[in-house]
Amino acid sequence: MLKNIDPLLNADVLYALKAMGHGDRLVICDTNFPADSIARQTVFGELLRIDNVTAARAVQAVLSVLPLDSFIDDAAVRMEVVGHPQEVTPVQQEVQAAIDRAENKSWPLVGVERYAFYEMAKSAYCVIATGERRFYGCFIFSKGVIPPEQG
Repeated sequence: MLKNIDPLLNADVLYALKAMGHGDRLVICDTNFPADSIARQTVFGELLRIDNVTAARAVQAVLSVLPLDSFIDDAAVRMEVVGHPQEVTPVQQEVQAAIDRAENKSWPLVGVERYAFYEMAKSAYCVIATGERRFYGCFIFSKGVIPPEQG
C-alpha cells in the first residue's frame, strides 16, 4: 500500500498512467467492451484491469492521479446509446459525477457514436477493463498537464 494512492491503482495501471504524456488517451470500459482485442491495438498493447468495481469507481481512482486535458473539448468521452445518442445512462451519470468531483467543476462528457468510439479507442494509449456490467459503461479520457509550482 502507498499513502495517498487509491488502492485500486495497481502497479500496472500506475505504470501506464505515469508513462502517458499530455494528450494521450485512455479507455475505461465495461465487461462487454471488446477490451482485449482493442487493447492489443493501443500504444501499450496489453489489457489493464481494475476488476470487481463499477466504471465510476475506477474513474474515481484514475482521476485521483490523472489530470484531464483542459486544451480540448473532448477530454472526457462517453459511448452514445445506439439509437438514442442524447440519452445519458445511470452509469454515465455516475461517471459524470466522479469527473466533476475530481475536477472540482462541471466537465461534461462528450458523446461519441459506438463505432467511432471503437476507432478512437484503438488509437488510445491503453485500455483499462472494469467489472462494470451495465451497458454503455465505456469512456475515454485525455491526459492533461500539471503546472509547475509557483515559486
